[in-house]
Amino acid sequence: MPRPLGELEDAVMTRVWRWNRPVTVREVLEDLQQERSIAYTTVMTVLDNLHQKGWVRRESEGRAYRYEAVSTRAAYAAALMNDAWSQSDNAAAALIAFFGMMSEEQRQALRDAIRIVQGPEAVAPETATPETAAPETPGPGSVPDADGR
Repeated sequence: MPRPLGELEDAVMTRVWRWNRPVTVREVLEDLQQERSIAYTTVMTVLDNLHQKGWVRRESEGRAYRYEAVSTRAAYAAALMNDAWSQSDNAAAALIAFFGMMSEEQRQALRDAIRIVQGPEAVAPETATPETAAPETPGPGSVPDADGR
C-alpha cells in the first residue's frame, strides 16, 4: 500500500497529474515558483525520489528527463482509503464513521459510484419505481388477494 505523499511530493505530483503529459523538471519548477521559493535541484531530487518510489516513469530527453505519472490521483486516493480502511478492526464501524463525515455532495458522489460499480441492473431503493422495484412476497400468515398475491 502506498504511503501518503509528503507536502512537496504532493505539490509536484499535483502538477504531473493535472498536466497529464510528460513534464520536465524546469516546467514543474517554474510552476512551483509561482507559489514558493524553490531550487531546481530540489525539484529534480523530488522527481527522482518519486521515480524510485514508482510514482512516475521517466524518459531521457537529451541531458534531462521527462517524467510522467504511473497512475492517476484518483487511484492514489483510492489506495490510501483502502489502506486506512483495511487497518480498522471494525470495517463497518469505520465506514459508518467515514460516511458520517461526508458532505451531501460527497454522499451523492458515493451513490453514483456504487451505481457505476454495480452496473445498470442495480437500482437503489430510493430511485426504484413500481416497475423496477422487486415484487413484494407475502410474509407468513398473510392472506393472498384476488390476484393470488
